[in-house]
Amino acid sequence: MTYAKTAAFTEEQQYLSRVAKALAHPARVAIIQFLASKQTCISGDIAAELPLSRTTVSQHLQELKALDLIRGEIDGLTVCYCLNTELLHKVHQQFTAFFIEATAGAACGPDEACAC
Repeated sequence: MTYAKTAAFTEEQQYLSRVAKALAHPARVAIIQFLASKQTCISGDIAAELPLSRTTVSQHLQELKALDLIRGEIDGLTVCYCLNTELLHKVHQQFTAFFIEATAGAACGPDEACAC
């Protein structure tokens, strides 16, 4: 029987990891930034805003939709994309808490020797 190693981690750790993986590609960061800059749903061609093919942009949109970071509603023959701002606020809070916890203790800096 195969044991999934991810099961040894909390739900929040697994979720933050999935979000970090989704945001690890610059095209996905650019898509989120583009949607945020418009502050509205976009039913136009997002691919026209990025230096990628329509197919590649579609694949990146699907990755973001799979985590519900963006939403896509069918409007006739087009899809209207919006940020899921409620979820993005939650993710922001989770990452902020993660980084506060990670930087709260003594650690090595770039010019400091490790106290190991």
